[in-house]
Amino acid sequence: MKIWKRLRVAWPSWLSSKPATPDNNPDTAGDSHLALARESLRELLADERVPEEVRSSLADDYREVQTMLDKLEHGHIHIAVFGRVSVGKSALVNALLGQAVFSTSPLHGETRTVQQGQWHEFQDGNVFLIDTPGINEVDGEGREQLAKDVANRSDLVLFVVDGDLTHIELQALRALAKQERPLILVLNKIDRYNQHEREVLGNVLLERTRGLINPANLVFAAAQPVPQWVIRVDEAGNEVEQQRQSPPDIAELKARLWKVIEAEGKTLAALNASLFAGELSDQVADRVLDARRTLGDRVIRTWCIAKGVAVAINPVPVADLVAAAVVDVTMVVHLSKAYGLPLSRNEAGSLVKTIGAQMLLLMGTVWAVHLVSTALKLGTGGLSAAVTGAAQGAVAYYSTYVVGRAAERYLANGKSWGDAGPKLAVREILDSLDRDSIIDQAKKDIRQRLRPGEQAG
Repeated sequence: MKIWKRLRVAWPSWLSSKPATPDNNPDTAGDSHLALARESLRELLADERVPEEVRSSLADDYREVQTMLDKLEHGHIHIAVFGRVSVGKSALVNALLGQAVFSTSPLHGETRTVQQGQWHEFQDGNVFLIDTPGINEVDGEGREQLAKDVANRSDLVLFVVDGDLTHIELQALRALAKQERPLILVLNKIDRYNQHEREVLGNVLLERTRGLINPANLVFAAAQPVPQWVIRVDEAGNEVEQQRQSPPDIAELKARLWKVIEAEGKTLAALNASLFAGELSDQVADRVLDARRTLGDRVIRTWCIAKGVAVAINPVPVADLVAAAVVDVTMVVHLSKAYGLPLSRNEAGSLVKTIGAQMLLLMGTVWAVHLVSTALKLGTGGLSAAVTGAAQGAVAYYSTYVVGRAAERYLANGKSWGDAGPKLAVREILDSLDRDSIIDQAKKDIRQRLRPGEQAG
């Protein structure tokens, strides 16, 4: 998946307060970004290289991709509202929607599931506001994850607070920023503070969120102002005390949202979809690689045993090294098929020679033991085969194991050693292995495969 990465360089200009230019006209750029995003999602859905078992294990994510594709086709924009319990998330969404769609209650945990409402006030109603559970609810670990999942699949996140940031809020804000989701920080319940307190609190929030929030994306709101007691004089001249509910004060938030959506709405939707597609693409790649590694483990073990047994019982010493090379080449051919990158026998042979050359430089002692054992077999006419066979077979097993792991790394990197080259790759593999435990396992595997009358050493 390459297309989604191209959208990352087109990060919305409003995040960095960079003015639009003729070269990055929002409408033109937005349409281009949407086209790229749709192409990336279609490509991901139609990729026939993904094994069926991997596709099944990620079925929910694939359904989400289809939902996102439908969303892009209809031009929908999703805005998630995120924050602690009782900061007024539901009230804020209701105020934007202009009606009491979601329940607002002084009780903690009132919003227990994800809820969605259509914001008809903007354009043709293609904007949807999503209310989420609080991030600090009792037994709220699952809900917090749910809220993060919703935020990950939203084009824009309103992070609502009602005062200075708590530790939990700052952690959540940092987590969202790392996920590269556009954020607007909303200081709600602003009616509880006087002008001086607002200025002080605003400066504190800007300082705490430096590097996380664009200063232009800190806005003040009062979604559900505290009722005020007023004195009214009735017709008889009597003073009557009664409560008066002030209307929501969300003009600043609306203005910021309208500016963002009008300037960058299409790009936001495309960017979010592409980020999600990229994350899913990485998951698919990891699952496929895990499946191939499991199959690769079986292939390597099978040929390690075959080579170890063949070397242990071979009565013609000089043929050992020839047989060993044939086994290694055959193993690499099978590994390449497991990784979906088939190699010819000539290509596999060249790869084995490359790995073998590095092993010879790094494992001189091991190869010396192998050669001495061969010489013993030849010099004694095979009489010492019973003594040296199991040890030599275990060494052959080990060498094939290293060849297999090195070839596996080469294939997992798409037939490439990367910048490090084969020497460093082989060295890292050798350093990561416990040679003694592999040799012991090799001896056990070889003895189990040999018939009682043929057991060596």
